[in-house]
Amino acid sequence: MYGAVANDAVTVGSAERVQTGTAGIEERIAELLGQMTLAEKVGQMCQVNVGDSYIHDYLAEALKAGRVGSVLNEVSVDVVNELQRLAVEESRLGIPLLVGRDVIHGFRTVMPIPFAQAASWNPGVVRDGARVAAAEARRSGVNWTFAPMIDIARDPRWGRIAESLGEDPYLASVLGSAMVEGFQGDNLSGPGAIAACGKHFVGYGAAESGRDYATTNVPENEMRNVYLRPFGAAVDAGVATLMTSFSDIDGVPATANRRLVRDVLRGEWGFDGFVVSDWDSIRQLCIHGLTADDEGAAFEAARAGVDMEMHGDAYANHLERLVEAGRIDPGIIDTAAGNILRIKFRLGLFDNPYTDPDNVPNPLDAANTAKQAALESAVLLTNEHDVLPLDRGRLASLAVVGPLADAPRDQLGTWIFDGDPNLSITPLAAIETLLGDDVSIRHVPALATTRSRDVSGFDDAVSAAAAADAVLLFLGEEAILSGEAHSRADIGLPGAQAELVRQVREAGKPVVAVIMAGRPLTLANVVDNVDAILFTGHPGTMGGPAIADLVFGRASPAGKLPATFPRMVGQVPIYYAQKNTGKPPTPETVVMIDDIDPGADQLSTGLTAYHLDAGYTPLFAFGHGLSYTSFCYENIRCSRTELRLGNSLTISAELTNTGERAAVEVAQLYVRDLVGSVTRPVRELKGFCRVHLEPGESKTVEFALHTDDLAFYGRDNGYAAEPGEFYAWIGGSSAAELMTAFRIVE
Repeated sequence: MYGAVANDAVTVGSAERVQTGTAGIEERIAELLGQMTLAEKVGQMCQVNVGDSYIHDYLAEALKAGRVGSVLNEVSVDVVNELQRLAVEESRLGIPLLVGRDVIHGFRTVMPIPFAQAASWNPGVVRDGARVAAAEARRSGVNWTFAPMIDIARDPRWGRIAESLGEDPYLASVLGSAMVEGFQGDNLSGPGAIAACGKHFVGYGAAESGRDYATTNVPENEMRNVYLRPFGAAVDAGVATLMTSFSDIDGVPATANRRLVRDVLRGEWGFDGFVVSDWDSIRQLCIHGLTADDEGAAFEAARAGVDMEMHGDAYANHLERLVEAGRIDPGIIDTAAGNILRIKFRLGLFDNPYTDPDNVPNPLDAANTAKQAALESAVLLTNEHDVLPLDRGRLASLAVVGPLADAPRDQLGTWIFDGDPNLSITPLAAIETLLGDDVSIRHVPALATTRSRDVSGFDDAVSAAAAADAVLLFLGEEAILSGEAHSRADIGLPGAQAELVRQVREAGKPVVAVIMAGRPLTLANVVDNVDAILFTGHPGTMGGPAIADLVFGRASPAGKLPATFPRMVGQVPIYYAQKNTGKPPTPETVVMIDDIDPGADQLSTGLTAYHLDAGYTPLFAFGHGLSYTSFCYENIRCSRTELRLGNSLTISAELTNTGERAAVEVAQLYVRDLVGSVTRPVRELKGFCRVHLEPGESKTVEFALHTDDLAFYGRDNGYAAEPGEFYAWIGGSSAAELMTAFRIVE
């Protein structure tokens, strides 16, 4: 499927992937492996959950015996140092521990959820957020995080889309690599660095119906051209570890998938870090029905190339016996233990296993970094009659309505085990601080939670709206509605929120909706009842000040959607990079019911199939995002219209700020390969850049495009660009209309 299966026993190390001190590290690994017993090697492959700030006797004994290679979920630095002491000073060989924790989008200071960070389209924002998180985690003794999650997510029903970087492999590759760089720094052994872990290898985001843990069926061509790409980019960025997916992939669960791990990851990409299972996913091979018992599960996972077992005990209970019985080559164990030791050496743990919080620097101001991330992650979806920004000088009173206006925990989002809600500044608090006594503010939650259907508080909300000059509605999903095992079949606003919007609208005042959510939502039933929609995701610790600055014009929104927002859930999946059909719709062939606009004026978006009751366009396209100014793209051109394989061209356009405010625009380049040995998407993102423009200012935006950037896996599974004709668009979203063309010749 993916090529020839690599040998079970793989040589420790790789001369081609040399880092500083690699040769010395490989010698030290070989020397240490020569001293280790089989039990000690297997011990390196075992991870134990701690997490209760107490070292049980059984764990202490296991550490002294060298039977534990990693612990997770302990964030007391004193306990971590004692665990390290037991491993380093009381075991025979003194091998230090990896200390893992889910540091997904912050530690104490919480950044916006990764899906929201992706809306910044700014690798610097993602990198800085990870740098802050790494430093805060490192002070607690954590030296390994299970991030970034670089699964391509094209079904917003899936709860873990909140952790993702969106639907596009190019954007996820760029931002995922930036997150790796932020966590790991310039030197993995630096005082504020922690090892990153790209997850979930691979295809987890394609779970059927968006149901977490469900089966995934990903064709080989799509696997290589879409789902594998961000992982390849992370490996190129030097990611220390990768984690296998929970899911079944075409009949072989990822944790037992030798072709993916041994052939693609090790053989093709030369990855020399280590691979960890997801939580207890080795023993779950039995539940999948791939193996009859835990011994069979340990056998399949180890032969597949999974170096470490997270939390379960299949390796601890069965690997030694499998080797002694001759079922597993001892070289597999040596390779796995060596891969783990390599990362420990690169982290500098053998030289300095203990954590002194005072020696971990503050790379950036955490609060300001979080605020900047929240500012750049917000996406202005609609802004009728330029209702935003609100003019403080013309406001005497303001109604702040909704269950998320003052919800410090919920604004942090999912996966924030160590996040401190006491550090959160909510929108209500930030607005009160910004406006002071100049504006009368009335706050009405109206609903106890976003899920509530109790409308008894609506009368107060409507009364507040009627008495105010403007209404800010804070709506969306509370944090518990997204994340792992939190998938939704209906992705509209939960509870009675849509009815709240309708009733508040009847007060006749300008209504601005601020949507906090962990996924794209179907907003067709509320979009016409509000004057503006600002989508913030779950914006993190400093979400309130960022929202206040945006609403009142102290900053202009520049975020762009990292995933398509459908009109209704029945359109899912409706990602922008679809394939064409043999019968694409035209204005003459589209038939609609229920008097819904078919979107015939948007045929250039390339969305190629449709439903009678929804049309073929989404509510908001991938890459969409408005500003408080307006931008005009003109004069697209190619530096050459024909180029040979192996050469480059430049595609450029003139971008002008035609409005009255300075702002940033994210200019985007899309390309279509019209004819290929396999069918190609109607559009693919190939580049983007952030451009700051003063009012009336123009700049030329340029994108260099090499023929290698147009390569793909073809019918014979070879990776190459193919001669032929290409279209290219530059604009502010995937619906860009400014187009040119060029041709590749042999």
